[in-house]
Amino acid sequence: MKTIYLVRHGQTLFNVQHKIQGFCDSPLTELGIKQALTTKKEYFEHKQITLEDAHCSTSERAVDTLKLITELPFSTHKDLREWNFGTYEGEGEHLNPPLPYNDFFVQFGGESQVQLTRRINEAITKIAAESSNEQILIVSHGAAIANFYRQWEKYNTFTRKDRIKNCSVLKYTFENDIFYLQELFNPSC
Repeated sequence: MKTIYLVRHGQTLFNVQHKIQGFCDSPLTELGIKQALTTKKEYFEHKQITLEDAHCSTSERAVDTLKLITELPFSTHKDLREWNFGTYEGEGEHLNPPLPYNDFFVQFGGESQVQLTRRINEAITKIAAESSNEQILIVSHGAAIANFYRQWEKYNTFTRKDRIKNCSVLKYTFENDIFYLQELFNPSC
């Protein structure tokens, strides 16, 4: 059995500015850095978790978050990136349609929800299946993680009641090709 610690990146400049941020990127804010360090201390160090393997999306915000949580060498993966919003990237969040988004962003050169869900699930499953380690850190993005969560929701031993906040940790066990959510941690800041 393997344990996957799926972490959302820390707060970014675009999060503060309420801009749509998928494949485009913006740097962590001071609070984003504090969130990552708090998650490291309040979750990983407090629970005495020894991470053995580390992966993240190719986005700067995910790489920087990972580096604040662990000093392990890591691999980056394009398929761990956030939803591709096409030409909506960088626009104001007020332009988003009501949830669920489904195929909305396809007309703007982005991905459908089905495409995002397939991509993020294949990426995380491949990492979990191919890693020879048992304690695996994966840093990704809010919508990507939320769609991964929905894909495996029927197997969860824990029901998520909170949003997936910046630097949240979703702890999954991976056994017999199934992901089971065990807990959700949100940093105190």
